[in-house]
Amino acid sequence: MKTDDLIDLLAKDAAPQWPFRTLYMAALCCGIVLAGVLFFTTVGLRPNIALAAETVRFPLKFALMLPLALGAAGVTLAMAQPAADRGIWGWFLIAASALAIGAVAIELYVLPSELWMTNLVGQNAAFCLRTIPMLALGPLLCLLYVLRRGAPTHPGRTGAWAGLAAGAIGATWYAAHCPDDSPLFVAVWYSLGITVMTLAGYAVGRSRLRW
Repeated sequence: MKTDDLIDLLAKDAAPQWPFRTLYMAALCCGIVLAGVLFFTTVGLRPNIALAAETVRFPLKFALMLPLALGAAGVTLAMAQPAADRGIWGWFLIAASALAIGAVAIELYVLPSELWMTNLVGQNAAFCLRTIPMLALGPLLCLLYVLRRGAPTHPGRTGAWAGLAAGAIGATWYAAHCPDDSPLFVAVWYSLGITVMTLAGYAVGRSRLRW
């Protein structure tokens, strides 16, 4: 048998390589599922979720977190592929930021100033800061694992985007439990919890995503 024939035969027998995008989406889905399982086994849905769903503030939390998670996950995927374009993902982040600013502005306008601090502090600030990173840990680990198969030109920044996506995923799950629906509370405490994961992603990505 000729050498070229042997190489062709071995190539045909080799296991197929999954595209990086497919692996990334699988890791993202696994992270979301892990966060969901942890959510339902630890904190669970808020008792009055049916009543809360009839208000504007409760669904607003998801309208803020979901575009943030989707946009950050999309940017992370683009960052892991040097030739990829961020496309529309940045617009999701802009939309989430604009909606948050608008919601906070309306809250400050309609509420008496003496209630601003009460709404900002809420009832579960410390619990929020603990729970969002806890729920986001699984998604972050899944994303970082698959990102090692990519080719990020900026490891630290790629890890930070992964941390932002994971933090937003954790915050989305936590929103279904959190009794504090004020945009002021969400803008401050959810953002702090997500920032913790963003910094963690940067730190890990800077050392583990180099190639």
